[in-house]
Amino acid sequence: YCHLEQKNGAPFSSFIRTESGAIISVSPERFLQLKQKAIETKPIKGTRPRHHDVMQDKALAVELQQSTKDQAENVMIVDLLRNDIGRVAKPGSVEVPHLFAVESFPAVHHLVSTVTGTLDDQYQATDLLRACFPGGSITGAPKVRAMEIIEELEPHRRSVYCGSIGYISRCGNMDTSITIRTLVAENNTIYAWAGGGLVLDSQADSEYQETLDKLGKILPTLPRQP
Repeated sequence: YCHLEQKNGAPFSSFIRTESGAIISVSPERFLQLKQKAIETKPIKGTRPRHHDVMQDKALAVELQQSTKDQAENVMIVDLLRNDIGRVAKPGSVEVPHLFAVESFPAVHHLVSTVTGTLDDQYQATDLLRACFPGGSITGAPKVRAMEIIEELEPHRRSVYCGSIGYISRCGNMDTSITIRTLVAENNTIYAWAGGGLVLDSQADSEYQETLDKLGKILPTLPRQP
């Protein structure tokens, strides 16, 4: 875990020991933060690999920020989360202060937006979590139908992948991640997941390459059997 965290520099890294192994997460994505009634979520939609050449690396970041396809995916999830948060937020408080910001990590550039709101006085952290879970950035939209399709097509349950890790404090504050870039070590086997969002104009080859890019700083650090 320490080696992975050092290589990835993820803001929502976590390590959880389980009875049969451990959950090892180097997630870059905030799901929900609640701080003194202030709500924040930062969905990620849009990815480009990092490049060792500085100029090409900057070009990839600019390409990501200007990509109409990635912007369309991102704003779709922003709208979904605005709706989810709006179910428990004070009327008129939901805003999008940052749209299509590029955040850079050791392996990839991500397109990130920020949605904020103010929790209504009749609700608490668990109500916010219930209104928004699972995260829209990993279900797609419309959320319920997307989850039905996932259930129909995917042969295995996702386990902790695409769920959430976080805390709720005694004073009612909360901070949670989306469990991407997350591994499970169980019975001497390490499981790693990666995926991409599919829309009408997605290209299979580029989506597959995106999954490899997301694991670019993870798989090389894992121990290999001789």
